[in-house]
Amino acid sequence: MSREQEYVLRTVEERGVRLIRLWFTDVLGQLKSVAISPAELEQVFNEGVQFDGTAIDGFSRVHEADVLARPDATTFELLPWAKADEPSGRMFCNIESLDDTPFEGDPRQILQRNLAAAREKGYTFFAAPEAEFFYFESGETEGGAPKPIDHASYFDLTTADVSSDLRKTTIHMLEAMGIPVEYSFHEDSPSQHEIDLRYTEALSMADNIMTLRLVVKKIAMDRGVYATFMPKPLNGVQGSGMHTHLSLFEGETNAFHDADDEGGLSVVGKQFTAGVLRHAREITAVTNQLVNSYKRLAETSEAPPYVAWARNNRSAMIRVPVRKKGKPESARIEYRALDGAANPYLAFSLILAAGLRGIDEGYELPPEADANLFELSDSERRTLGVEPLPRSLNEALDVMEESKLARETLGEHVFEWFLRNKRAEWAEFQSRVTPFELERYLGNW
Repeated sequence: MSREQEYVLRTVEERGVRLIRLWFTDVLGQLKSVAISPAELEQVFNEGVQFDGTAIDGFSRVHEADVLARPDATTFELLPWAKADEPSGRMFCNIESLDDTPFEGDPRQILQRNLAAAREKGYTFFAAPEAEFFYFESGETEGGAPKPIDHASYFDLTTADVSSDLRKTTIHMLEAMGIPVEYSFHEDSPSQHEIDLRYTEALSMADNIMTLRLVVKKIAMDRGVYATFMPKPLNGVQGSGMHTHLSLFEGETNAFHDADDEGGLSVVGKQFTAGVLRHAREITAVTNQLVNSYKRLAETSEAPPYVAWARNNRSAMIRVPVRKKGKPESARIEYRALDGAANPYLAFSLILAAGLRGIDEGYELPPEADANLFELSDSERRTLGVEPLPRSLNEALDVMEESKLARETLGEHVFEWFLRNKRAEWAEFQSRVTPFELERYLGNW
């Protein structure tokens, strides 16, 4: 038994933990859970928990039904919302086949496999997301649309800012679970908020994102409102993204840093960026997996739908932030297309694989986009060599289906299931009549 497992067993006994929740995600990024008692914990560490994989989206086919959930002891945390007389804990799990091999439908192990490939090249992958979301009144609408609980704007703070209290409570709960928060503030749209998590290794960050989503929604529910990470829940205002800062480290050294480069970005950083740019269209179906995701990408604000990079141009898909002097460890790029509805394990896997392909094959970074791409015509952007991201989920799936990189990164099982599931979602959407169509056509035709 590992030291981490012994620590968990000891903590459970000393703190009188009554229940341990084992968490994992399906292919779409929905959090799943099975609960065990402390009496079962040691056996579960040794043998895992067996369950029917056919009940989970993207897991087993009928003829290969049962799988094992094996808890990762390094992720153990006490749940701060549990009752004082009924303390509970949680751990994330890896899903295995019954022969103890990694299960090919497990998103967490797909990320672990890709991180291991990076480590073989000497790299550790770090990420820091800026998670945006909305709060809405439960059961109330304004003209059929969700009703915001505030009408503040960017960085606003009022004396009666109920949503600020929601954020404060959320942050306290996240930090009680060992998830450090760097910033938190009101975003641009009514009732839109942002919580930025502090930089850490990508697997831990994917776990943290899953925890963040649950905590945000739970605190909202406890206060009689609801929260959503849906990319575009309101018309006429900015949608929610999850801009994510990324870098590779070689030991303690940031591999993206070069003090002699004009922009401070190393050859490795430029090649990684070039890889993400070249393969961006192929991975968009995963980084932006909802029909609704493409409503956000149709905005002309903080959701850049153009495959380009820049230092200070927020219309570009990748930004290279200007960093503080004397902080080489902060060298990074910011991937701005990702939204909060994505499965973070799969999204990080594909972004990493695209970047590593750029390093392995020595991709050249294209010229920086110094124009406001939102203001240019399609022909002007083409002249500059700037492609758009897919403009619908259907187009994104068509591009992904032809991608060798996406197939290799996700593995055949998840790649094929994801395409089938999302094709069905698109077909269902196409057959639905929307409020836009009723408003525009019903009385005129």
